[in-house]
Amino acid sequence: MPNDKKLYLCRWYFRAGLALLPFIWTVNAIWFFQEAFRKPEYEEQKEIRKYVIYSAIGSLIWLVLIVTWVTIFQVNRTSWGEFADNISFIIPLGSP
Repeated sequence: MPNDKKLYLCRWYFRAGLALLPFIWTVNAIWFFQEAFRKPEYEEQKEIRKYVIYSAIGSLIWLVLIVTWVTIFQVNRTSWGEFADNISFIIPLGSP
């Protein structure tokens, strides 16, 4: 694939991730890592590297946010009462 098409695809994946799709950022960071950091230098590589770094950072931020929310929710589910039941897809029986 020509280098300009690689840059276009990397940029497209990064912008798609801005639509609150962190999985696409993860794919972008993994898929273009070799291209951004291990290949001999070429003109578009600097910009690809930028998008790979931003995608990785965005993925990590989303991972931290999701893990934090799941932990808070699981720890406080029973104390939140009806509100927690209303935002739950599956309501577990009993209490921890």
